Amino acid sequence: MNSILRNILAVIIGMVVGSVVNMALVTLGPRVIPPPAGVDMTTVQSLSASIHLLTPKNFLFPFLAHALGTLAGAFSAYLIAGSHRSVFAYAMGAIFLLGGIAACFMIPAPAWFMALDLLGAYIPMAWLGALLGRRVTGGAVTARNGGS
Repeated sequence: MNSILRNILAVIIGMVVGSVVNMALVTLGPRVIPPPAGVDMTTVQSLSASIHLLTPKNFLFPFLAHALGTLAGAFSAYLIAGSHRSVFAYAMGAIFLLGGIAACFMIPAPAWFMALDLLGAYIPMAWLGALLGRRVTGGAVTARNGGS
């Protein structure tokens, strides 16, 4: 398959895989760690009104969703890319980081969570996705894939 086409697919599939993992964990979170009584986690308005009732444990799954979603997207992009695989893994980190920054403006959260999320869930997970991808593929440079 053409290297350019593989790179385009790496971005698209990386975003889809990362988004699916993210949404699965965001959906699962309140079932595993229920919010305090009376807190509706499904709307921004309700969340804004009751954010002060949430404890740090309620932010565990949102962080995991962002971190593991980015990791899955970066790893997928690395495996699929036809060339410059690490670049595509880091691109997933940058794309998901932009989404995290946008979320900081749209969804209320404590400053400590926003800082932890933006600093720990995106670029470090893209790095880890590239590292895992390198280990899985053996980091071999071939004429077909143009290297890592």
